[in-house]
Amino acid sequence: MNGEISRPASDWEQRYRRTVITSDTVATAIVVAAIGIFFGARDAANWHEKWGILAFGTELLVLGALAMSRAWAPVVLGQGAEEFRRLGRSLFTAVVVLALGGIALTSRNIKLWIFVAIPAIALVTMIARYLLRLSLHKQRKAGRCLRPVLAAGSLATVQDLITRSRKSPHLGWRVDAVCTTDGLGLDGDQLDGVPVVGRLTDVAGHVHRDGYRVVAVTPDPHWSPDRLQRLAWNLEGSDAEMVVAPVLMEVAGPRLHVDAVLGIPLLRVSMPAFTGGRRVVKEVVDRVGAAILLMLFAPLMVLVGLLVLMDSRGGAFYRQRRVGRAGREFTICKFRTMVAGADGARAELADRDEGAGLLFKLRQDPRVTRVGAALRRYSIDELPQLFNVLTGSMSLVGPRPPLPEESAAYGPDIRRRLLVKPGLTGLWQISGRSDLPWEEAVRLDLRYVEDWSLALDAMILWKTLRAVVYGHGAY
Repeated sequence: MNGEISRPASDWEQRYRRTVITSDTVATAIVVAAIGIFFGARDAANWHEKWGILAFGTELLVLGALAMSRAWAPVVLGQGAEEFRRLGRSLFTAVVVLALGGIALTSRNIKLWIFVAIPAIALVTMIARYLLRLSLHKQRKAGRCLRPVLAAGSLATVQDLITRSRKSPHLGWRVDAVCTTDGLGLDGDQLDGVPVVGRLTDVAGHVHRDGYRVVAVTPDPHWSPDRLQRLAWNLEGSDAEMVVAPVLMEVAGPRLHVDAVLGIPLLRVSMPAFTGGRRVVKEVVDRVGAAILLMLFAPLMVLVGLLVLMDSRGGAFYRQRRVGRAGREFTICKFRTMVAGADGARAELADRDEGAGLLFKLRQDPRVTRVGAALRRYSIDELPQLFNVLTGSMSLVGPRPPLPEESAAYGPDIRRRLLVKPGLTGLWQISGRSDLPWEEAVRLDLRYVEDWSLALDAMILWKTLRAVVYGHGAY
């Protein structure tokens, strides 16, 4: 749970927030001014009445919606999909208000602002925010613009938090101190190089004295409801936000809600959405997106097919049975990247397997052709899977499609991957691909199944482009 209590932000947080506000304001002003001037020039006599007022009103409406939706709250800026979700919600609110205003005022020009101005503002502001986020993440990887964190919990859970924060510095956390049950770490007064500054009962005192920005409470038997409540009270007046890790399950995103029932704060976990309106939208986006991408990449696919045929004997395509939603098998289509008969030679290479868990992988696989190596590095070999997306056996985003023998070895937990369609890309694609340990790949797939949302799909598709360009974990 991450409460969004208003707290004083550090200098860099204040600067970054001011930069985002300035960026949104300037982007909105440029768009509305351009539209007002370009279209209003045709009606110069009534420009002020018909265009100037609408332009100025749209600017105020958009900025007001951003403020009301807390799209500039420091807690959401620079990380996660929530920042863009709030931005989208704000602009949708502006569209609704504009439409209602146009009906009330019987304005004939309002359609231009609804269907041109707001979408243009959305495009420009989202691109600007993404560029600002890239700059922020670059600074965080260099050790700047990080929130100092005091972690308090058991040795194992705090150690896991330290590892995750170091692995993902772009999230902005730096664990500077630790409190444990007995005030000791694995190395005496340290835990993975982080000083252990005291016991769990000392947390509030250290926060007030040393000014940590985040208190991360991880699972430990010490943390009873009364003690957590008392810690929250004791932290009042400090600049720190208290973040409590749920101890029951690894669920996040839109499925988590905090409700007050009978005066008791309860963490409500809604069921994962496998059907309904959002899934219909996903199906439509999949089919339309696949059709558009196939048209765009058609010349490249023809060229790649010819290169594969010229490079080695065999067909241009490779077909393989995979397991999809609800355990139904389908045939996946890819460009051939190995020599003909490569499947038969797999048994001879079994002792050299470098894959994680049930996956068979070799970094230097002798069966891969020269053209195939280049295709794999940039995931071009997977373009024909767009036909699988178009026909409905796959999705643009989802878990990795397993082989039948892999699926047969799944336990009940891992079989939850089969509750949704497999994807052309997914969390595994943007997180390291073949370099990921098996357990981490499974965790990411299950996280996608549990926490799926349209915003998460959009984020994955955006990040896939960078993962493909750099080719990390592809072999």
